[in-house]
Amino acid sequence: MLRLNCFFQAKEGRLDSALSAAKELTAASLKQDGCIAYDVFASATRPDVLLICETWRDEAALEAHAASEPFVKNVAIINDCGEMKIEKFDMR
Repeated sequence: MLRLNCFFQAKEGRLDSALSAAKELTAASLKQDGCIAYDVFASATRPDVLLICETWRDEAALEAHAASEPFVKNVAIINDCGEMKIEKFDMR
């Protein structure tokens, strides 16, 4: 299994757009083969920060996800709204 923690910090005034795209991406991702868990969290202490947590069966499932239309579309929106830092863990 692979786990990704995607930390996002929004540009001023762009959090709502990023959150909307993250929610759309979450809904689509949960339907994809190999997705074990996918969720988005808002920080309780920093109003401009989100955390997207993903768990995938294997690298092939993650690669298919990254090539999917919902990923390409929504990650472009999210990246336009701020900065993302990704931590990736192999849970084998």
